[in-house]
Amino acid sequence: MPSDDTKFQPIDFEELKASLDAAQMLLEGAHVVSAHKRREVLHARAVALAGSRHEERQEVVTVLAFQVGGERYAVRIEMVDHVLEARGMCALPGAPRHVLGAVVSRSRIVPVLDLRQLLGLEGGGMSDLGKVVVVEMEDEAFGLAAEVVDGRRELPRAELSQPPPGPFLFLTPDRLTVLDLTQLGNPAAARRG
Repeated sequence: MPSDDTKFQPIDFEELKASLDAAQMLLEGAHVVSAHKRREVLHARAVALAGSRHEERQEVVTVLAFQVGGERYAVRIEMVDHVLEARGMCALPGAPRHVLGAVVSRSRIVPVLDLRQLLGLEGGGMSDLGKVVVVEMEDEAFGLAAEVVDGRRELPRAELSQPPPGPFLFLTPDRLTVLDLTQLGNPAAARRG
């Protein structure tokens, strides 16, 4: 039996566990990495991950794309109110040729323009135009007759080029033309068509 004057020294279990883990790794043939080397590796990983989060965001123009007269057009999404089926369109006797008729849209009457007439495009009859893209400029609304609505697209501004003369804002590399509604809705622009 030990004497009273012999004192027990406390055991540091964390240090003992670390020593046992290092010994086990050596027995299994694994390399023991120092704490300093481990910090260097973790720091390098953190820097690499942080760098990947700082990717540059491209400025984009968001549009609603549609087809009419065999061509692809788009309008800026902030100008689009909604898309309707064209089957409820009523004729407007005495209206200019570029005005196909009118639709009731959210309790108001909206004239529908024929881009084929305004832009001098080839096209079929009224049965080809199945959709109406209702757009708003200031407090005025009008519709654009379309054959097919392709949907929302984001166009990188860096890829947009100047379009040919006319009521157009931009042209994409895949020949999608973004319409300038201020020129298109202008009565003087309509008379040129």
